[in-house]
Amino acid sequence: MAASWRRLLSAEVLRASRSALCSSAARVTCSVPRCRLSTGLARLLPAVTQHAPDFKGTAVVNGEFKELSLEDFKGKYLVLFFYPLDFTFVCPTEIVAFSDKANEFRDVNCEMNIALLSDLSKQISRDYGVLLETPGIALRGLFIVDPSGIVRHMSVNDLPVGRSVEETLRLVKAFQYVETHGEVCPANWTPHAPTIKPSPEGSREYFEKVN
Repeated sequence: MAASWRRLLSAEVLRASRSALCSSAARVTCSVPRCRLSTGLARLLPAVTQHAPDFKGTAVVNGEFKELSLEDFKGKYLVLFFYPLDFTFVCPTEIVAFSDKANEFRDVNCEMNIALLSDLSKQISRDYGVLLETPGIALRGLFIVDPSGIVRHMSVNDLPVGRSVEETLRLVKAFQYVETHGEVCPANWTPHAPTIKPSPEGSREYFEKVN
């Protein structure tokens, strides 16, 4: 998988700040006070429970160029994440870690092809509220989008720290469990652990079970 990643990143269309569908990140020195975030209206930025911003662009998928859009992932969970630059330090660790878990994501109907989506204009990064305007690079934003195109989770890391693939997979499974069973997932929930029926009686039952 690491060799495949290197071949994909060699494509010229992907040289610049870009986004990725389950992609990767990088380490860049950036003085926070000097890095201005995208200044779009707050109501236009992504928000949990709201529809994810539409996107469309050229991507490398399984070694070939093709056009991708948010609409292509309708009916599936999508993990969309951004990284700032190629060939740096944190980036390879994330792309390899996500690649190692690709089959586990697919097993739960979550798109995980490590499709690298070009964002040369920075518009996708800007629409998702992760663009640092001054240096023109993306923060480490990660978005979980459900089959209806609704944002269920969003997080943004500063540049030096990579993301947890295990936590991303856990969150996808948790949202799917809630949709299927109608129960809610407590802190640190993992598959097969107790959940809570969303009622006073259900909450009491849960705490009696775990304590």
